[in-house]
Amino acid sequence: MSGRFEPLPGGGATVALDQVEISILRSLAVQLAELIGPGDQPAGAEDPLDALFAEGPTKPPSDPALARLFPDAYGAPDQELDPDAEKEARAASAEFRRYTENDLRARKRDDALAVVRDLDSLSTGRAAKDQAVLELAPQKSRQWLGALNDLRLAIGTRLEVTDDDDGGELLGLPDSDPRKPMVMAYFWLGGLQETLIETLMA
Repeated sequence: MSGRFEPLPGGGATVALDQVEISILRSLAVQLAELIGPGDQPAGAEDPLDALFAEGPTKPPSDPALARLFPDAYGAPDQELDPDAEKEARAASAEFRRYTENDLRARKRDDALAVVRDLDSLSTGRAAKDQAVLELAPQKSRQWLGALNDLRLAIGTRLEVTDDDDGGELLGLPDSDPRKPMVMAYFWLGGLQETLIETLMA
């Protein structure tokens, strides 16, 4: 897998992807959208107007990957606080989550689905080596950047990669290890993310 984003004249980004890369990216984006889901919907939130004013959850998700995507706003997990400060940080985080998580969840889901739709618009030849060229306007590029970041955070959490560990030792896993495909996807996505950032900053 060698996809690399390059800048488009006038802004935006382009990348050439083969059938295998398209299939992997699409599958991961679909899984991300399913993982994010709609969240806990309050009673009556099926009505669009009610959903607009619905309050979100006050507790972080129990799934570690979701908790990484929707972290507490105050007080890092490894930060040592005295009991009063910890209680205050927890209350502030709950209040912040209550009013922001629904919108954040919707944006992250929209980013993932934008990736799916963009990939579905591509067509390649029958051979896996045949490539299709994807061109993204600046706004779409930012959606892709958000989705790529969320995918890496979710996969990194599943692989138990921490902020102090880039997961490099995982590259040494034998091919027989069931984690190996996820490891390769994690680093490939990192390369895509890095080149997209470079493109948007050019």
